[in-house]
Amino acid sequence: MKYILITPAHNEAGFIEQTLNSVIAQTRLRERWVIVDDGSTDATAKIVEGYTDDHPWIELVRRPQRQDRDFAGKAHAFNAGWKRIRSLDFAVIGNLDADISFEPDYFEFLLGKFGKHSRLGVAGTPMLEANHDALKDSFYHFKDVFGACQLFRRECFEEVGGYTPIKWGGIDWLAVRTARLKGWETRSFPDKAFFHHRPMGETDSNVWKARFDYGRKDYFLGNHPLWQVFRIGYQMFKRPYVAGGLALAAGYLYSIVAGVERPVTADVLKLHRSEQLERLKSLFAHFAKTGRINVRG
Repeated sequence: MKYILITPAHNEAGFIEQTLNSVIAQTRLRERWVIVDDGSTDATAKIVEGYTDDHPWIELVRRPQRQDRDFAGKAHAFNAGWKRIRSLDFAVIGNLDADISFEPDYFEFLLGKFGKHSRLGVAGTPMLEANHDALKDSFYHFKDVFGACQLFRRECFEEVGGYTPIKWGGIDWLAVRTARLKGWETRSFPDKAFFHHRPMGETDSNVWKARFDYGRKDYFLGNHPLWQVFRIGYQMFKRPYVAGGLALAAGYLYSIVAGVERPVTADVLKLHRSEQLERLKSLFAHFAKTGRINVRG
């Protein structure tokens, strides 16, 4: 099963070598890896160039500098990479962030899942950070596939239309839910994990801003209000205690008052909210039976 990788990279000089070395060490060889330097002002492109001579399957694509670091830019960069490889023969396409690392058999493991499950459209694994374990610190669900490393069956990727540019984030979220809407299975396999090296925020103020932005994104991606209440309550018990949950609530409420326009279709919104309500029912049923909340759903 042939696969290719695309990595949008913007000012990732501090992390990208770990990603480069992880991909080079893989037990299953890739056909092509396109790294799109998205207008970096640091040494990102120079670092990648240092690898291309010895590894001709790595291609560097340069894009002009841009002022804003936003998620729409990431989608545009990925699509620039997609144009470079869409004519090639491959079965799986991977979206890979430039600040992660993983074990040498990581892609072999995921490709094996595509081979076993014919309707598997999107696959990945949980994420680890220095102070964050997605299995323990979030409302993890096996259908969720983290955006920093997503592998798509090619037919699925083309059917969902790839990544839609959204300024405030959620491009990977939207692609995964659109895949489920079209009848594909999406799955995160907990047998392995990738490590995310870029910290969410070096200071508490950055963490609070990130929580506020998450709350804002929760609203415009359509989180059900009841789900959001429990999400906020859950975050109250995570660092920064109480304040993180309040910042999340503030971002959600701000978006309501500001009348933020949602970039999702009515069908995706309906699917998303129905899945959240089903998960809440499962959480309540598990709590009634065991007295414990199972956030892995």
